[in-house]
Amino acid sequence: MITDVFDPTLINGKLFCDDRGYVKAINDLDLSEFKRFYLVENHSKNYIRAWHAHNKEIKGVICLQGSALVGAVELCTETISKQVLTSQSPQIYIIPAGYANGFKTLTDDCLLMFLSSSTLGESASDDERYPWDKWDIWGEDYR
Repeated sequence: MITDVFDPTLINGKLFCDDRGYVKAINDLDLSEFKRFYLVENHSKNYIRAWHAHNKEIKGVICLQGSALVGAVELCTETISKQVLTSQSPQIYIIPAGYANGFKTLTDDCLLMFLSSSTLGESASDDERYPWDKWDIWGEDYR
């Protein structure tokens, strides 16, 4: 269950290939606790959207196209976690409640899907914003 996640967690999926093409799947993900999803894309690579936090809401991030550096910061300890997500490898990055999150697109065509455990109204009343450079993980060489 995603409500049992206390640290950012990466759930790996699988890539299946045959003569017809590819299927990318994350079959170990229980979707029952998510209430909505939304898609986010930036106009160009190296653009940063950060930091957005919730004390109750849990998020999952999947890269549908391109790649991105996704960050999560535990609000009480300011412990930073980060993960490069790519559409070439099916994965979901689960960000628990009590974390700020943000991302930097690494490709021009990056498209991220966010899953949320809260309705839009619940999320709006549980919303905290911080400057994009409060936890500056973006300039690092992540290769």
